[in-house]
Order: sequence, then C-alpha cells, then structure tokens
Amino acid sequence: MEVDVLKRIPVREQDPKVRAANFEEVCLGYNKEEAEAEATRCLQCKNPQCVKGCPVNIDIPGFIKEVAAGNVEAAYHVIGKYSALPAVCGRVCPQESQCEAKCIRGIKGDAVSIGKLERYVADTAREMGIKPEKAEKLNGKRVAVIGSGPAGLTCAGDLARLGYEVTIFEALHKAGGVLSYGIPEFRLPKERVVDAEIENVKSLGVKIETNVVIGKSTTIDELLNEEGFDAVFIGSGAGLPRFMGIPGENANGVFSANEYLTRSNLMKAFDDDYDTPIIAGKKVAVVGGGNVAMDAARTALRLGAEVHIVYRRSEEELPARVEEVHHAKEEGIIFDLLTNPTQIFTDDAGNVTGMECIRMELGEPDGSGRRRPVEIKGSEFTIEVDTVIMSLGTSPNPLISSTTEGLEVNRRKCIVAEESDGHTTKAKVYAGGDAVTGAATVILAMGAGKAAAKGIDEFLSK
Repeated sequence: MEVDVLKRIPVREQDPKVRAANFEEVCLGYNKEEAEAEATRCLQCKNPQCVKGCPVNIDIPGFIKEVAAGNVEAAYHVIGKYSALPAVCGRVCPQESQCEAKCIRGIKGDAVSIGKLERYVADTAREMGIKPEKAEKLNGKRVAVIGSGPAGLTCAGDLARLGYEVTIFEALHKAGGVLSYGIPEFRLPKERVVDAEIENVKSLGVKIETNVVIGKSTTIDELLNEEGFDAVFIGSGAGLPRFMGIPGENANGVFSANEYLTRSNLMKAFDDDYDTPIIAGKKVAVVGGGNVAMDAARTALRLGAEVHIVYRRSEEELPARVEEVHHAKEEGIIFDLLTNPTQIFTDDAGNVTGMECIRMELGEPDGSGRRRPVEIKGSEFTIEVDTVIMSLGTSPNPLISSTTEGLEVNRRKCIVAEESDGHTTKAKVYAGGDAVTGAATVILAMGAGKAAAKGIDEFLSK
C-alpha cells in the first residue's frame, strides 16, 4: 500500500444513511494492510510526546513499531503493560486531544492514528485468542474494588498483575459500568468488545460479584474489618443525573440521558427481542453538548425520531469529541446552538408537547475558560417536541459516602482523594474516576484507577 507520510490512512465507516437506521458499529477499523501502512508513519521519536499525552502512559512508539513489523501479539503485550481495556480505549478515548494532539508527525501533517492502531491490535489479538499475562504468584494480600467501570477494571487488572487477590463488587446485574450502560452499541459493541475485555481482566484472576450494592448489601468498614480485605478502591462512578430545575421537567416524556441510555444499552430496549419499554418519540430534544448528549441523540435517531441537540453555547464550545459531532451531523441530527430551554409544555395528561427556549449570545469567559452564555431578552420561541432528554452531567450517588465514616466528600458529593495515588481521608481506602472528579472520560477514569493501584501497592508493600 502506498503511503503519504503526511496523510493518515483513512478508516472505513458505515454509510451515514445506512447506519442511521441500525445499531451496528459505525467505525469499521483498520485491516492488516491499512494498520501496518499507518504504523509506518510513526517517527519513533526518542522523546515521544504522545506518551506524555496518554493518561495511562502507554509505550505508544513501542506498540506501533511492532504493528509496522506485523507482530500483533508483541504489540498487544506492550499495550497490556499499561492498559487493561485497549479495545475500549481505541474506540472511545479522545485521542485527538491527548496522545494524537502531542504527535510530532501532526506538526506538518496528520497525526498518526494512534487510537485506530490500538483498536486494531486489541481486536486482532482477541480474534487470535491472545490473553494478557498473569502474575506468576499471589502475594497473599486481598483488595476489594467497588465498581466495574473503567476505573475499577483498570485498578483491579493492575493489582492482579502485581499478585494481589482482587474482588470487584458491582451494583448492577452486569459488569462494565458506564461501558455497559452508558455508551451505545454503535460506538462500543457490548458482547464483542466490552464483555471480551472484562473476560480478559477476569483471566488475570480478578473475581467479579454482581448485584452487590455497597452501602446496603455490605459496607466498606465490613469489607475491611470482617471480610478480610487489606484495602478498598472506590470506582463507583457518577450515576446521579443533573436536571435544569425548569417548569415542566417532571412531565411524562422527560428523561435523564442516563436513564434513556441505560434502557437502550444495558436493557436492550432497541432490540425487538427484549421487552424493555422506551419512549422512542417522534421529535426529540436533547439538552446538552457532551459525548453523552451525542450518544442519546444518535440513539433516539436510530429509534426513528427527528432529533435536535439544544446547546446554550456555540459549536466551538461543544465538549463532545469532534468525531462524534461529525458523525451526528452526517446522520441528520439538527443542532440548535446558542439556545437554552426555559420551560417544558405539557397536555392535560402531563405528556410533553413542546419546549420554550431562549436565544443566547456569548459574553466574557467564565471559570471554565469558555465564554459565558448570556440570554438575549425577548428572543423566546417554542420547539414542538414530544420527548426531552436532559444531558447535563452527573454526580456521584451519595450512598457510599453516607455509610462510610471518615470518608470526606466535597460540596458536589465527590469523594476527596489524592490525585497522585487515590488515597482518601479514610485509612486503607482509595478512590478514583468519576466518583472523585464527577463525570469525565473513560481514559481519565482509567488513569485514576492506575494511580490508585500504584498507591495501594506502595501502601501494602511497606
């Protein structure tokens, strides 16, 4: 294959008109020839900046060198030293603002497609039956991990590789956390990718117990004092949705994005073989501009609705990945930008009939560095909709913090923990991911899980 070193090898995708009506994966990934060609574009820098842009510090030039040489197994084991979830990360990490943003090749051309190469390695290794390398022996120490999302799986995987006996306690009936309930099938296939990655973590010796709600089924103090665990990691995520507090928000047909996506992703409402109810809606407004908003909007579209993204800032400020916004537009989602809802209208039965909005303009930057949206007086208008999905972020469920004495939380109910090692204000208890930061990305949660695993190991090795 002929390679222009300044241009990345294009990745194949489903046609927008076809994929808008199905839940199959949008991006089809690289084949062997494409991956090896793209890998040759890597400069193999002696001081690789891409590694500094990766929250889990993967040896990116190291694995890409193996891809270029056709050594998939070697490439997989290079990645495996740093990441327990390469097939997930290759799909959902915002590489364009992390590793690829630092890529030296990207200064005078396109950055190397690091994420697509990581996905290729993970997918090919899975097809070849390659498994991660286990610890040679156990060290006799036991660690409990609360939550089986990206932070919990990463922490558990790293500790298992170091010889710890690790048990994950998951509140839901299925492991995976946000990977299972939050991210749609068309972005992250569940059986083929998520379940397979979880099985890889289990192959390291990690046990997973589902339907265990910490704070009700048992407590952190009981895990430490009665069940014989030497340390606990809290990676329980942030599953409590936020709302606007506007009139009509309790109407029939108003969902949090969390509930809407959980019904579709975890409970398979999109699949006719399942009985899970979901309001498909004919005209749907999704309020918010992050990746979760794009996921909810693209799910509603596939269920047959006309879908509007309603966001109070401009396109430049959209927090969603550029790729997700691009895909949403290709599929026909309408973006109502510089627009903010003020109330939701209902009929006599309490069902949504419309949403009043007001036009916005951007003022001076606020604390986040983004320009503050300001209402334009007298610019109110109504959108006729029958379903509204609120995607305004999430915060941690207070159940764990309220049942654990000595565990400090901040005003947003997030657990207070050291960024460097995940240690909380309670002895032997560590935390990371969305339970500490509030809603963030999969890879940042993984980075926190990795830091906590290192912190736990240092503590228990004393």
